[in-house]
Amino acid sequence: MAPNTDSPDKPVETTHFGYKDVHVDEKADLVRGVFDSVANRYDIMNDLMSGGMHRLWKRYTIQHANARPGQIILDLAGGTGDLAREFARIVGERGHVVLADINAAMLEHGRRRLVDAGIAGNVELAQVDAEALPFASNTFDRVSIAFGLRNVTDKEAALAEMHRVLKPGGKVLILEFSRPSSAIKPAYDLYSFKVLPLLGRLVARDPDSYQYLAESIRMHPDQETLLGMMQDAGFERCRYNNLTAGIVALHTGYKI
Repeated sequence: MAPNTDSPDKPVETTHFGYKDVHVDEKADLVRGVFDSVANRYDIMNDLMSGGMHRLWKRYTIQHANARPGQIILDLAGGTGDLAREFARIVGERGHVVLADINAAMLEHGRRRLVDAGIAGNVELAQVDAEALPFASNTFDRVSIAFGLRNVTDKEAALAEMHRVLKPGGKVLILEFSRPSSAIKPAYDLYSFKVLPLLGRLVARDPDSYQYLAESIRMHPDQETLLGMMQDAGFERCRYNNLTAGIVALHTGYKI
């Protein structure tokens, strides 16, 4: 966040919404508007934008979670429920999964998809703010967040909350777009700022939201910066694995 001033005596905190500077109190509503707009077409757009690769990235995350039957898992910014669905199958009837998101429209879409997949009984939905989680400390065996951290206003606060609600020995998994290798960056930038908004216009009829998503990726901390932020939040044994030449990275860490 960057400080700004309305007057010499009244500092105003700003943050980024894509490439724009906005007041910190405005970002959550702006992000909510983006996902309200794209919720019904979110899954098909994910497939088009990534060429289906997002399914492989999420499968990789599930594999690295090493979840077990009977565990309790929080999937933050879980949207349409891709990770929650797989976690629910792994933890079984003795376990429990909380699919959490700040956006009601995304949660409703996720609820419908879970019902269609026959997932019931061990999953609950919760509309929450990642910066102030309404869960007791030391509750979850795993906390995951896929493609959601970059939309959070105060990432340090969200990381601290993830650490707080994890049980000792618990694992956090952060799947997010990151900084690609220099070899593919020109092509990646061309795709992000030309093709992606075009897909948004043709398929979702919302080019502005997908322009924001492209910009938000560029404003997100790179791999090493996020690693340091996790360590500052108290996570240990932190590491990251680059996927698809660093377009996406999976960061993991533990609460000891």
